Amino acid sequence: MKITRHPDNPIVVPGGYEWRKVTVFNPAVIMEEGKFYMVERTAGSLTPCKNYLGLLESEDGVHFTHVKDEPIVTPDMLGFPYGSVQDPRLVKIDGTYYMNYALRPCAMNYYPTGAGVPDRSFPEYPDGWGEQEGHWLTRSSILVSRNLLDWEFVADTTPLDINDRDNILFPEKINGKFVMLRRPEEYVGEAYGTEKAAIWITYSEDLVHWEEPKLLAKGEHPGWESRKIGGSTPPIRTDKGWLVLYHGVDDEVVYRVGAMLLDLDNPEKIIARTRNFIMEPETYYEKFGYQIPNVIFPTGNVLKDGLLYIYYGVTDTAIALATVPLDELVDYVLNEPQG
Repeated sequence: MKITRHPDNPIVVPGGYEWRKVTVFNPAVIMEEGKFYMVERTAGSLTPCKNYLGLLESEDGVHFTHVKDEPIVTPDMLGFPYGSVQDPRLVKIDGTYYMNYALRPCAMNYYPTGAGVPDRSFPEYPDGWGEQEGHWLTRSSILVSRNLLDWEFVADTTPLDINDRDNILFPEKINGKFVMLRRPEEYVGEAYGTEKAAIWITYSEDLVHWEEPKLLAKGEHPGWESRKIGGSTPPIRTDKGWLVLYHGVDDEVVYRVGAMLLDLDNPEKIIARTRNFIMEPETYYEKFGYQIPNVIFPTGNVLKDGLLYIYYGVTDTAIALATVPLDELVDYVLNEPQG
């Protein structure tokens, strides 16, 4: 599978403002009236690593400039001044923008060692912050906007007593309901049908009340999915099914990318799924960075003139771009070569 990395990678890097001077990564991207809009995850320091969301725009999908010199979403706005808002995913449904995000009530401290996964510490916060186990759990929620600048809280989309990430809305309702992918960390064991964190699917009529999730896909390929899998980018509608990019993590904590096709009318049905990854860390910016090495983590995709733009975080340090003709990728998922 030939996926082309942009020669200017990484296309978005830290700097410019205090709230993004250390790192930017894992963006949401959407196209509106021919222009690309990116919501970036940023941090102004690693100790603590308090994350914000900023907004950028681009005419060509490669060269981005900030729409605003302040973050559009901060943990303070969400009621967690010592927290961290992370990993946005963005869709537009019936003229309204919806953004999934993950929020850790207490940000962590990171101390990069340069030799692998960085050391972490749990800082002491005033007024009892961080003293309860639940303060460190990652919750997932939805924001709503009409203009990409002003955001309002809608609801937490998952229980607050578990870690849940990679909540991703489909870009349209299916059979009259909102549809969302999830990745609950605690839903493992015989009762859940999976021994590792996996991709689940759920439905809602109002974005507030969600049905019990159903297991959609679990790690099946020991070489690159042995640790866990999770959804990556918002699904793309194709004439062959919903194209879903997902990430697989192995026991060495290397992040790679796979793809699957889901039935258009019944997204619980997997039509096809790659046995092998379609992207893995290859370049220096995908292998080395401030935080976790060997990470390719797509969180945004845009379709323009038949070309799929895949935006991905690299080593929790910067943002890169790769492209592939949509028809070629769909054909590969359906007809992946053996061996």
